[in-house]
Amino acid sequence: MTKASSSFSLLPAQITQAQTLLLTWYAAEQRDLPWRITSDPYAILVSEIMLQQTQVDRVLPKYAQFLATFPTLADLAAAPTADVISAWVPLGYNTRAVRLQGIARQVIAEYNGRIPDTIDELLKLKGIGRYTAGAIACFAYRKQVATVDTNIRRVLHRIFLGLEHPEPKANDAQMLTLAEQVLPEDEAYNWNQALMDLGATICTSNNPQCTRCPLQESCQAYNDMRQYSLFPSGTVLRQLRKVAEKKTPYQAQPFTSSNRYFRGRIVAILRSLPTDERIPLALLGPRIKPEFCTDDLPWLQQIIAGLVRDGLLDSADNGVRLP
Repeated sequence: MTKASSSFSLLPAQITQAQTLLLTWYAAEQRDLPWRITSDPYAILVSEIMLQQTQVDRVLPKYAQFLATFPTLADLAAAPTADVISAWVPLGYNTRAVRLQGIARQVIAEYNGRIPDTIDELLKLKGIGRYTAGAIACFAYRKQVATVDTNIRRVLHRIFLGLEHPEPKANDAQMLTLAEQVLPEDEAYNWNQALMDLGATICTSNNPQCTRCPLQESCQAYNDMRQYSLFPSGTVLRQLRKVAEKKTPYQAQPFTSSNRYFRGRIVAILRSLPTDERIPLALLGPRIKPEFCTDDLPWLQQIIAGLVRDGLLDSADNGVRLP
């Protein structure tokens, strides 16, 4: 076990019990995912970028297709950006494709084509944050490092600190400290994967399956809620669901009226054009919005400027095209 941090007063027996229960569960119940059968840092980088803000079932087919199109880091770095964007569709958040290619080009230019194996060096890659750096170090190079994504944060918080709603008991930096504190010796790979699997399948945000959880005995959130009822199991489950709900439901605007929708429409239309052909904004506007008029031009120009900033478009006086 890693050296305990003074930030959290956890009993060694509590940590050991949670480690044993979760690792035993993971050995029997782990998800069969293609990025878990490789140690290729490039393939793992691709999976980690794809999985940002996208569910596993949507990533699975695109992951295989993308690697077939760009089998190596060098292939990705050398490809036209327009081809990379096209290969990314329909995952969404196309800036991730541009960022991924930027990382590949930086690795070629600064690291002789080898993705770094330490967190400090990985963090020097533009677009790599602490979670992704830790994931690559752990999953590709089997480093004994902790890392915290949304699922891991939620699971660790519930197990060791209690309910994270209405206010979390630890900020991001403290959660990383906690993750390092409870990291089992020589089991970082399995432990981090197990935490993500539990968070994705059982200890979910809005519908936790507490009655199925292998960590009931160790979970502080479960024990906290159990104190308030003579009928613990059903009450804990209901209470966890309740506290996971936001106080004020978010009222999202219809997707088809959002700028993100129109960004996607623009990229899709430009993908259909012959290579290097540009389309003037006056022609592009009506194709993405049938009721487009001259008053909408500043709005369209603002969207185009954002796409250019994100590396998704090339703009000139005679129109726009994919880069």
